[in-house]
Amino acid sequence: MTPGAGPPKPRRYRGRFAPSPTGPLHFGSLVAALGSCLEARRHGGDWLVRIDDIDPAREQPGAADAILRTLERFGFEPDGEIVYQSRRRAAYAEALDGLRARDAVFACGCTRKEVLRLGAPGANGVVYPGTCRNGLPPGREARTWRARADGHIRFDDAFQGPVECDLAGEVGDFLVLRADGWPAYHLAAAVDDVASRITHVVRGHDLLLCTPPQLLLMTHLDAAMPRYGHLPLALNSDGQKLSKQNHAAPLDDTRPVRQIHDALRFLQQNPPDALARGSVGDLWDWAHMHWDPARL
Repeated sequence: MTPGAGPPKPRRYRGRFAPSPTGPLHFGSLVAALGSCLEARRHGGDWLVRIDDIDPAREQPGAADAILRTLERFGFEPDGEIVYQSRRRAAYAEALDGLRARDAVFACGCTRKEVLRLGAPGANGVVYPGTCRNGLPPGREARTWRARADGHIRFDDAFQGPVECDLAGEVGDFLVLRADGWPAYHLAAAVDDVASRITHVVRGHDLLLCTPPQLLLMTHLDAAMPRYGHLPLALNSDGQKLSKQNHAAPLDDTRPVRQIHDALRFLQQNPPDALARGSVGDLWDWAHMHWDPARL
């Protein structure tokens, strides 16, 4: 620091909501969008929307546009242009080159079936067995690229408290480039959060274990790291998280007020019952004035 310059100026709060266009938004999506947006507004910051469309095999035609229409109907007002990950492959390739230069990643010739068969159980699936970590075995060709998951990652979650992850034991060497040539989720999310100057990531608790790999990549990229907060998950009657894979009912664009009201109640904000019979604008005005994350 330059003598007399004083402490660094705090960065302006920038949050984001990043849905994948694999289907319509559902109640769990609404909870995540609402929590992230209200936290950004509470700090007088920006709230961005990014479409995570890097998995063409799972995406539904027209889903991205439908998601944006639903957000508009529900009164969400993103700041700035919508970012589409499918248009940023050059940025991911550049980041991968930087990771290669640091020996932070390695080429892998294993198939998914081999990893599932040989890997050990981890906190979020199967831990990669390390077959190609020290070089491709004879006769193997590179199919994917993986990051070396070493050491521990510690961070303070805004809603969950202190979190510590043993990368090798709980996560393992994770994909950064898939066999189809598309960037893997962790790489794309880390690169885009850095590029968009995201300071705070508020998302569902199901993504808690995605944070350590993304923080590791940001460390290798010499990037300023966001703070994270993982919201409680909305569950179905069987105790499963609401998701497209579990056939969660899509949001009803004709009834936004009732669903926003329900989401606020789920987040322990206790909006007055009368607001469920009012307008979207009135409900948002109340939410902006009364949002209190300490109630979560």
